[in-house]
Amino acid sequence: MAVKKGDMVRAIREKLENSLEAKASDTRFPPYLFDSKGEIVDIKGDYALIKFGKVPTPNVWLRVDQLEEFK
Repeated sequence: MAVKKGDMVRAIREKLENSLEAKASDTRFPPYLFDSKGEIVDIKGDYALIKFGKVPTPNVWLRVDQLEEFK
């Protein structure tokens, strides 16, 4: 998926749960990563900085291949 700043996305559970990032941290991901709308605020290489607006949480960097358009 080609992404750009301002796109609304969510994480793909299957790709995130088995990733290198998941193995390096807590694998109990909060549901809002998969269920709510996040906005791409920055992109650096293969990673996108996602801001989840309705949930008071810090922004998170995810690989762009772990994201899908929020429908």
